[in-house]
Formats: sequence, C-alpha cells, structure tokens
Amino acid sequence: MNGFEVYKKRGDDVQAIYRSRLLTEILLLLNEGSKKLIQLREITESTSQALIPKLRKLEADHLIETKEHDYFLTSAGKIVASGIADSFVTFWTINKFKHFWLRHYLEEIPSPLLKEIGCLYESEVLKDRGMKILNVYNNQLKMIKEADCIYGISSVVTEGYADSISERVKEGIPVELIVPLHVAEELKRSPYLEKLAALKDYENFKLMVMDEDIKVGLIVTDKRLSLNLYKKEGIEYDISTGLFSSDSKAIEWGKRLFWYCKGKVDFTKMQI
Repeated sequence: MNGFEVYKKRGDDVQAIYRSRLLTEILLLLNEGSKKLIQLREITESTSQALIPKLRKLEADHLIETKEHDYFLTSAGKIVASGIADSFVTFWTINKFKHFWLRHYLEEIPSPLLKEIGCLYESEVLKDRGMKILNVYNNQLKMIKEADCIYGISSVVTEGYADSISERVKEGIPVELIVPLHVAEELKRSPYLEKLAALKDYENFKLMVMDEDIKVGLIVTDKRLSLNLYKKEGIEYDISTGLFSSDSKAIEWGKRLFWYCKGKVDFTKMQI
C-alpha cells in the first residue's frame, strides 16, 4: 500500500493532528522532552480547559503518557512526533531556500540525504554580488584556514584552493578530498602536479578519484559547511552561489554526503 492509499484509508487520523494547532504543538513540544501542564500552557499560550481535552485524546491514542504530573511521549508517540517534526522542518527548509533549490541541479544528492534536507534549515545562501565578486570563494578559503579537519568534494580546481589546502596539510590538519575524473585530469597538469608531489609524503592527506562526474561541490569542516551545486541543467557549475552553515546538524549532513561519495570511490583507480 502506497502513501496515497494509506492517506485515503487513515486520512482522518492524520488530519486530526495537522488540523489542530494544539495537538501538533503538544507533540512537537514533547518531542523535545517531558513537560508539565503549566509549561504547556505557557508555551502554547493556551488555557488548561483548551489543553486537557487534547491531552486526553493523545493519551487515548497511546501517543502520550503522564507520570507525576509530567506529560511525555510513548514509544509510538516518539515515532509520530519525530515524523511530524521532520516534515515541518523539511518543508520550511525547502521554502526558506526555494530559489536556491529551484535554480540548481539536485539529482546528484542521494535520496536518503535529500530526505534529511531539513538538517540545512539553519543555513544561509551567499552570492557574488556587486563589489563582493568573490564572496563565496573567499568564505570557502576562510573555512579552510580556520578548520581543524577538512573533507571536500571538488567539482572545480583553482590555485587558491590548492594553495590553501596545501598549507593546511603541511600544518598537520587532516584533509580528505574527492574529485571527479575531469578534475583529476586537470590535477595532472602544472601547477597542480607539482603541488600534489609536495604532499605525497603527508599521511594526513588523502586524495580520491570517483570514476564518474560529481555534480556537487562540498567543503565540510569541524566548524562549517559549504555546498555548491550545478545550475539547473546540470551542465555549468555555479561557483558564485553557495549554501553555508555553522549548525551542527548541517555539518553532520555534509559529512554523511562526503562518506556516501567516498563509498563510491574505486580505490584501485585513485592514483593521479
């Protein structure tokens, strides 16, 4: 049975929660931890008379329980409340950055990570504009300079990136980079070939080649995330617009994207 069929058969149960502000707010609040009635009143700005019937319904549905005047989610309630929270955060993240998503090629982001796109809610989109013609590039170089570890997926290569990475590697910072074939070919030419040769004995540096194109640009450090994508048609890489975040959830999302791509690396073909 697919999602539409489930909705048609059990839609009233779902709509009862989403139609009621208080039912939704109670579940979202308890998803963060147990609450007393007075706390629920204060946060939802509602009366006990309004809240108690909603609490009784959620108890009857076995989604919440009470113990010593504390309301908390049951095991089933945690699943439902978590799903509701995820759906709202996903929608808000798509809506907050809708122009960024609409103008870029998302197909290279794996489905499991697209489903977790809400992790990027606490982000900002930076653009090159007016006098800030290198705004995105300079912010990425700053990220590299301030990082204590660096993971990257590179769809482009510049001397500025190469020099910044080289400097951090020589300072002992762990760096792992994944590049597609077209970037790997560029790295075989001067001046990149010489820069790579100078790093060959550093155990804290790993350069991996994917045997396919990668239509994302990613820098994720212990402190920040930077995400660049190809423009809508998936042909031209957009170096002038990027999504940045220092939120821990966004950073973890970026690391998962990196590990996903690392899992597709053919280590027998990674020599440059």
